[in-house]
Amino acid sequence: MSDPLRPRASLRTAVVWEVLKDALDRRVKAAGREALDVLDTGGGSGKFAVPLARLGHHVTVVDPSPNALFALERRAAEAGVAERVRGVQGDAHGLFDVVDRDGFDVVLCHGVLEYVEDPADSVRNVVAALRPGGTLSLLAAGLGGAVLARALAGHFTEAHQALTDPSGHWGAGDPLTRRFSAEQLSGLVGDAGLEVSAVHGVRVFADLVPGVLVDHEPGALDALLRLEAAAAELPAFHSIATQLHVLAERD
Repeated sequence: MSDPLRPRASLRTAVVWEVLKDALDRRVKAAGREALDVLDTGGGSGKFAVPLARLGHHVTVVDPSPNALFALERRAAEAGVAERVRGVQGDAHGLFDVVDRDGFDVVLCHGVLEYVEDPADSVRNVVAALRPGGTLSLLAAGLGGAVLARALAGHFTEAHQALTDPSGHWGAGDPLTRRFSAEQLSGLVGDAGLEVSAVHGVRVFADLVPGVLVDHEPGALDALLRLEAAAAELPAFHSIATQLHVLAERD
């Protein structure tokens, strides 16, 4: 499942796409159905939902933004998959006001926990939306990556604030409410009753490499993609990743 938005966007999503594709293939075999029911919480304009629908899956996107859902509808129509994508206004906290419990083979929770008031509650809800044997794909901002990025930009006070703040928040200009370590995310998933099957670091190097190098140096993009894929699985690099991806399964 390749990201069509090369070159730059592929650096930000390649690892997640490959892990998710493998998980979908396994779930298809286990369920005995080619088309899975997928829930994408906070799925916005369909960056993941529309490619998943292109693979033949039925995707429900829950997002609080009407504008994002309008963009999702347009994007799905342009891709010819409107009949397989449904947008619903809502959020993880009130998830079962708009979708059913135990209703999905796969649930995506990408870029949600950074903003919610109670991350543990949101994780419990998305887990409860899974069918037995279902798969959770959880993507959230990494603490170490933010500290490193602020420090390399010369914002040492902000880097120190992020490092010492319980939520990983670096100051008034920080667009995120909180960030996580790999251990924290795995703990949230485990406490919700799932077994973590894999943890990957996402954007370990991509946000640190000058864009001009990637865009204009021959072969640099492919080489950086390979490097990202190799580093993603190594726990030593989880601590500096911009994002962390946790894959887990419901027994």
